[in-house]
Amino acid sequence: MRIAVVDVGNTSTSIALYADGKISRHAHITGGILQNRAACAEALAKVAAGRKPLDGVALASVVPRCMASWQRLVKSQLGVPLLSVNASVPMPIRIDYPKPESIGADRLADAVGAVDRYGAPVLICDFGTALTFDLVTPEWAYIGGAICPGLPLMRDYLAERTAQLPRMEFTGPTPKVGRSTEEAMRLGAQIGYCGMVREITSYLTRSTGYAFKLIATGGYAAWALRNSGMPFEIDPYLTLRGLGVIWSYAQNADAAAGVRGDRPPSPLQRKERK
Repeated sequence: MRIAVVDVGNTSTSIALYADGKISRHAHITGGILQNRAACAEALAKVAAGRKPLDGVALASVVPRCMASWQRLVKSQLGVPLLSVNASVPMPIRIDYPKPESIGADRLADAVGAVDRYGAPVLICDFGTALTFDLVTPEWAYIGGAICPGLPLMRDYLAERTAQLPRMEFTGPTPKVGRSTEEAMRLGAQIGYCGMVREITSYLTRSTGYAFKLIATGGYAAWALRNSGMPFEIDPYLTLRGLGVIWSYAQNADAAAGVRGDRPPSPLQRKERK
């Protein structure tokens, strides 16, 4: 199986090849298809290159208005099926959530990717435009989590709403004391975010009673968690890998449903039947 996996965020898009359970040919596009269609088309072409054609495209998007553009691009350039991930797509975890349709596709992909690679219970912290926490129980049930403003939102708000604070970059070491405006902002962002992650993780662990494995992903994870002392494993391709797992599971579910007239049991259900 060879598919393209596409993670469409609010400020950027990630595209990669998922084959044999591995991610390769990764590309990161600032702005996404509405702002940079040519770059998305080029990345998709590189993913599809090779003698063996792609089987399809799995896409998670938190930007609904871009879906039509992606559908047209995949149809014209590849001519393969596109799976837009949402809570109605068959996947190997159970969703225990009051309004499943409101869960972001990226959060579902994170949950599936984490369970597939690390097992459960697991807590996933995704450092993107928003900072999200997602929980999967030992029974492979997605039960929700928490959402906070992300590092880029905080940075942009400070730059836009103050007269003298610059737009800082998330690079460089953590200063012991902020000896410049830039250093002071960087110290506040990094240490402040570590504190927020630590407190929310602790609260979710206490309130659920689960000993979660801690997984972090997203473009700001490594910088934000540097020297934090928290046992997070950083997996930069978690969302993309989760999309690949969902595609594979959904295809098997559809094939089995066509033969039996129903859906195959999830890994959780198979475990319970033993």
